[in-house]
This record gives sequence, C-alpha cells and structure tokens, in this order.
Amino acid sequence: MNGAVEATNKNIKKIIEKMTTSTGATPYSLVYGMEAVLPIERYEQLNLIDEKRLKALCHGQCYQQRMARAFNIRVRHREFNPGDLVLRKVLHVTPDSRGKFAYKYDGPFVVKEAFSGGAVILSDMDGTENALLVNADAIKKYYP
Repeated sequence: MNGAVEATNKNIKKIIEKMTTSTGATPYSLVYGMEAVLPIERYEQLNLIDEKRLKALCHGQCYQQRMARAFNIRVRHREFNPGDLVLRKVLHVTPDSRGKFAYKYDGPFVVKEAFSGGAVILSDMDGTENALLVNADAIKKYYP
C-alpha cells in the first residue's frame, strides 16, 4: 500500500513538472486562457467581496463626513428678514451688456418674505412683488 502511494506521488510530481517546464504554463491555462480555480478558492473570493464592499462603504461615509465638515467651515449662513434691503445677483447676461464692466448686482429690493430653506420673495422699492423665489446665495444685503 505504501509503495503504491509513493508511486502515485512520483507520477503526479512528473506530470506537474512537465506541465510547467516545457511551455511555462499549465495545459488548462493554455486551453481556457486562465488558471483553474477550485471551489474553495472561489468561495474565499466571494467572502472577500463582501469585506471589500463594507470597506468601500465605510470609506465613502468617512469621505462624505470630511467633505461636509470642510463645507460647513467655509459656508456663510445669512439670514434675511422681511423689510431688509438687498441686492440681487444678475444671473442672465443680456446681449447688450458691457462684458466684464456690466453690473453684477441689480437692485435694491425689499425682502417681502423669507423662508427657512434660504429662499426669499423680493419686491421692488415701489412695492411690486416679483413672482419668482430667489435663493439666499444670489442676494446680499444692501447698505444705503
């Protein structure tokens, strides 16, 4: 029995040597273009995929927190109350504008109503109300 096992091991060793020495690759890789994967190796790869996904999720959340912290440091919170005088940023460039010498702000306007999300309703100095909401990022206080 012991001699048969040793003879089998010797044959397996010769086969493995011949597979890789003559061509530098296994016959399976020459036929299929990749190395054979055992089921246990595939199972381990699938387990590693779950770990990689969890690691990527954690990394994404940490990155999102860093970006939010960096944004919150630099952001200027501005509050506008009804009755405040403000200037509105000119967002649309008209064909008759004077290029870089054109006015960047239009106004003054009076804040008619301010909402919690940062939107405001503006009215002209004579009291005519604009129908559009304006974001607080597009206006700044006017000091006469």
